[in-house]
Amino acid sequence: MRDQHIEEYFAEFEPPEGLRAELLRREILLTGGTDIVHNRIVSEVTGQIPRDRWHRFATQHLSIPGEVSKPQPDLVVLERGRCQGSGWLVPASDVTLLLEVVSLRSADRDYGLKRSLYAAGRIPAYLIVDPYDARCLLLTEPDGAGEAADYEVQRTVSFGVPLRVDALGVKLDTSPFGTLPAVTRHRRP
Repeated sequence: MRDQHIEEYFAEFEPPEGLRAELLRREILLTGGTDIVHNRIVSEVTGQIPRDRWHRFATQHLSIPGEVSKPQPDLVVLERGRCQGSGWLVPASDVTLLLEVVSLRSADRDYGLKRSLYAAGRIPAYLIVDPYDARCLLLTEPDGAGEAADYEVQRTVSFGVPLRVDALGVKLDTSPFGTLPAVTRHRRP
């Protein structure tokens, strides 16, 4: 199937109730509901980003030039005044920060595929919050293209340690982030 056909199909695709769909490098991925800890983390991060300067969109699809992908991060942050149109896609060029909260089945995707994808989209800051490892990974300074794209700078803090997010001009209090019981350790970061 040609890339244009995949994107057209995905634009019309209606996932079954209770599932969300993402197009990630030519593959459609369906995921189920999220844990309360996951939702609480998204809520805590959202609440710490000043509303007067930033739009904070939960589960908004992105459009990334040069990629046959329409990811749907847990949180999309963009400066007020950006992305004034309508539609279901936010252009990557309008985004300042993306948040992904690691779930049981998303670790490899969040630390790997999405890291590369968001770097290829030149997203200035990508925050991964991992309730299984009780830590945050902030990635900045995207470089490269396609699958070889990556972030040049990374900062890791444990829950309880404040995380400075220069792209937003905030210091996140990570102490209220909940944890989940350890499971089989994932292979990332």
